Amino acid sequence: QVQLVESGGGLVQAGGSLRLSCAASGGTVGNYHMGWFRQAPGKEREFVAHISWSGGTTYYTDSVKGRFTISRDNAKNTVYLQMNSLKAEDTAVYSCAARLRYCSGSGCYVAEKYDYWGQGTQVTVSS
Repeated sequence: QVQLVESGGGLVQAGGSLRLSCAASGGTVGNYHMGWFRQAPGKEREFVAHISWSGGTTYYTDSVKGRFTISRDNAKNTVYLQMNSLKAEDTAVYSCAARLRYCSGSGCYVAEKYDYWGQGTQVTVSS
């Protein structure tokens, strides 16, 4: 069973950047397709980005396209979320998740289809 630990969150001004990391242990992250989700106070958890096990396929929710980039380094057992041009509405707890089964398109947006989750890291964007 893989354990996931996020890091890299913090407080940043609008327009700034952060890079989140998701480190895996107890398993090989290269075996999993990975996703980033976020949950803002009083809101439901929402899909942010997905990357296939090879890194060859990525998906993003519309609100972050062109600003966020998901990537992975399987040799380091780590997945990243580079967040640029941050906005106040990006404020949330960001969590990474892993799934064994292949998905495509909107099928990758469903949180309940992911098998393992990290605890999350807080991202706060001040306006």
